[in-house]
Amino acid sequence: MAEGVKTTEEKAAEARRGPGRRGGPPHMQMGQPGEKSLNFGPSAKRLLGRLRPHRAKVVLVLVLAVVSVVLSSIGPKILGRATDLIFAGIIGRQVGQSAPPGTTKEQVVEGLRAAGDSTKADLLGNVAFTPGQGIDFDAVRDVLVLVLALFVVSSLLMWIQGWILQGVLARTMFDLRQEVEAKLNRLPLPYFDNQPRGELLSRVTNDIDNVGQSLQQTLSQLLNSLLTVVAVLGIMFWISWLLALIALVSIPISIVVTSLIAKRSQKLFVQQWRNTGELNGLVEETFTGHGLVKVYGRQKETEQTFRDKNDELFEAAFGAQFISGIIMPVMMFVGNLNYVAIAVVGGLRVASGTMSLGDVQAFIQYSRQFTQPLTQVASMANVLQSGVASAERVFEVLDADEQQPDAATVVQIDDPRGAVAFEDVSFSYVPDKPLIEGLDLSVSPGQTVAIVGPTGAGKTTLVNLIMRFYELDGGRITLDGVDIRDLSRHGLRSRIGMVLQDTWLFGGTIRENIAYGRPGATDEEVLAAARATYVDRFVHSLPDGYDTVLDDEASNISAGEKQLVTIARAFLSDPALLILDEATSSVDTRTELLVQHAMAALRSDRTSFVIAHRLSTIRDADLILVMQDGRIVEQGSHTELLAADGAYATLYAAQFAGAAADLDEAAGAGAAGAPGAPGAPGEGSELAGVGAAAPGPAGGPGAPTPDSAVPADRPGNE
Repeated sequence: MAEGVKTTEEKAAEARRGPGRRGGPPHMQMGQPGEKSLNFGPSAKRLLGRLRPHRAKVVLVLVLAVVSVVLSSIGPKILGRATDLIFAGIIGRQVGQSAPPGTTKEQVVEGLRAAGDSTKADLLGNVAFTPGQGIDFDAVRDVLVLVLALFVVSSLLMWIQGWILQGVLARTMFDLRQEVEAKLNRLPLPYFDNQPRGELLSRVTNDIDNVGQSLQQTLSQLLNSLLTVVAVLGIMFWISWLLALIALVSIPISIVVTSLIAKRSQKLFVQQWRNTGELNGLVEETFTGHGLVKVYGRQKETEQTFRDKNDELFEAAFGAQFISGIIMPVMMFVGNLNYVAIAVVGGLRVASGTMSLGDVQAFIQYSRQFTQPLTQVASMANVLQSGVASAERVFEVLDADEQQPDAATVVQIDDPRGAVAFEDVSFSYVPDKPLIEGLDLSVSPGQTVAIVGPTGAGKTTLVNLIMRFYELDGGRITLDGVDIRDLSRHGLRSRIGMVLQDTWLFGGTIRENIAYGRPGATDEEVLAAARATYVDRFVHSLPDGYDTVLDDEASNISAGEKQLVTIARAFLSDPALLILDEATSSVDTRTELLVQHAMAALRSDRTSFVIAHRLSTIRDADLILVMQDGRIVEQGSHTELLAADGAYATLYAAQFAGAAADLDEAAGAGAAGAPGAPGAPGEGSELAGVGAAAPGPAGGPGAPTPDSAVPADRPGNE
């Protein structure tokens, strides 16, 4: 086929996917969110807004943090008093050794000035010493005990504050996960069609975990750091406005440096988490389809794709962490310059007598306390940016358009009969590419309606519309005369059973998987459903019978056995309307006899829609619809459609005409064979027992006959 020319199947599949996922093999179809820089401010504000339900605890955290910071902040000032006491005691003892007894401090200072030593006079003039008196150890002890008590209480309050805050954050992440889970259940099916599972899983697991870890690592420390900056800055101005101004010079330098570095790392953090989601999607798709990858020998291409994606993630993560990691050493360098400036100016002021040694010591401590929180905030920038980048990806899920809400007043159908009608139904996956237009169809209760046609004709779309997985563009669909839009989705789907081509079983026992069809069903009802659908035939050969635990992919039972379990699940739900979407396409012909017989029992006395490619499986349908390009081009019974010699006859001939003579001959030989002879099931045959149980899909007695054993009816030869 020429490049760029698409088959009908490819066009239909592309229309279903929409514009978001085109081209390339499945493992390359990653979600590609648009390039954009991190909108840090609004996203961070929205993230912190999620703490609002816990405002009482948040206020308590703030109060405890303020008290704790205030107590720890006044500690250095009081500790400076101990330094002054020690310094005064040393000066007093030294002066007392050279001065006559009874000399006062003022006399010593005046004597120094008279001797021309004004510098020393200025220094001693600001020291509260008594000549001849040494260190007052009792006063020093009292100061140290007071400071120790302040630090102990401050630490205790900080521990309580951190404990409460971590509880709030854990509850917030719990609520966020619940909200995302509820959101996923409200999203329409098209959203999941356009989102690779690995990408979506990364958003609701990795990104939420990263948000929680980022908040837990930074929020408490950030709160304490900011409060410390405010408290320390106030005390610094109280001690010396000049030294405080010198300390403030580091703030604009820090802000400029941080902003310059952060701007370069923001995009890299967004790219890092986007690449993480893409890599998860690739791994999930590759390992889910690892058998297909090996069959087609695409291991090298898959490994190369993984290496390319892994390299992109490495480059983004390394760049983001390296660039944001530069902030910490730069801030430490700025803090050290600030420390040197304060030490020099403070020493000069002590020498000039304008400040005490204890105040300078306290101020140097405060300068450390002032620059350290700024450095901590800067070092947390990369964690914050990473967390907010992940939060933005989670918010994209929460902000996605939801499915249309149920009607304000929903209608209840107490005794559903299963009458379905399509009235002038129109639908399209892409607005400018209509798929179904003006479709009319009426199905009576208890009828079996088979839907056939080429791939992409709209068969599955038809049943998806009945399930309200998609909303109509025009017209309406009714169930027992009630518009399905007037029913709640839960009420509608609770009356519909569905057996899909792709079997899906949950981790758990076979009993639990069958019981999933109707919560609260008794063991007797589960066993009855299993017997009616031939699950009971194979389950006793398993190690634990009905209590056999299925693994994640149910690989410990065969494809046909999995299909029987899904049919039993639908049987147990006892639906008024049954949908079978190519339920026998993935099983062998021997198992197909069991599956068809189980489906025959399941379809009994209920309206059924059967999507099939094997036309032999729907010969007994009450009504067969032939669809092409979203339109019903033919409808009628098997005999009527063959006689019409139209689209159905063409499809039928394409499946059976080539082997019709051989099949007729084989069927004749099988009919003439004695019981137990090769090619004819005898009394001991399992299939003979199946055939005796109920009429098959062809309408006659005996087992449903698979393609390989059905004499093909030639068009026009009924």
